[in-house]
Amino acid sequence: MTVSMRPSLVLQKLRSGENVACFKVNLADPRAVEIAALSGFDCIWLDQEHIGQDWSILAAQIWAAKSQNKDTLVRVSRGSYSDYVKPLELDATGIMVPHVMHAADARKVVEMTRFHPEGMRAIDGGNADGAYTAADFRQYLKDANRQRFVILQIEDPEALEGLEDIARLEGYDMLFFGPGDFSQAIGAPGEMNHPEITAAREKVVRLAKKHRKFAGTTGTPDKVSIYQTMGYQFISIGADVISLTQYCRQLMADFNTTDPKNSSSGHYYKS
Repeated sequence: MTVSMRPSLVLQKLRSGENVACFKVNLADPRAVEIAALSGFDCIWLDQEHIGQDWSILAAQIWAAKSQNKDTLVRVSRGSYSDYVKPLELDATGIMVPHVMHAADARKVVEMTRFHPEGMRAIDGGNADGAYTAADFRQYLKDANRQRFVILQIEDPEALEGLEDIARLEGYDMLFFGPGDFSQAIGAPGEMNHPEITAAREKVVRLAKKHRKFAGTTGTPDKVSIYQTMGYQFISIGADVISLTQYCRQLMADFNTTDPKNSSSGHYYKS
């Protein structure tokens, strides 16, 4: 009996014209992934660019998402082909490559992450994505190209100059605009409403749609409808560390306000 690759929820929704909600998990505990998945997010973003989790931790996080039939996106480290394919072999549903700068850069990503005829990804088949060889080999190659997504992250002004050439390439699924590093590159760190960021965001989604690619970005909940109207179907709207930090701060603010014995707060009950 052969085993089929689990279809991607993200791709299913995007191809049907629906919107996707993503949540970023920085903490190592796979229970954080399961909580986000149980909350209803379609996709959990795991990060190897800035965090670099141990591979066993990443595997457990992917299992946690799969237990709830949700997708995982791993932003990979820029490096060799093995940095790109290992998350896929752990059965992550997709990867995102940061700081894609030009068409040649993008083409190399496709070559390393897609099987023939789209690319020349190194073949194993003995890992989770190939059901540990239980999957039909040829079907596995087809499913990996069709049911696993590759995202190119655009977060540098230089990439905008050749964005049309990047967008028209075949073999990947999404252009993802990263406003954080882009804001720093234009000399306006953190100014998310800067006109150049708005223009870049609009250019990314316009060229993605023109060349039949999906568009993704990050945004706060109050911006979701604006970005969706632009054409962004995939939006990452939060992170575990933000939630936990804000929750803890609010708890302490409430505690300091209501506890008359907490002299350090400067707040007291009034009779």
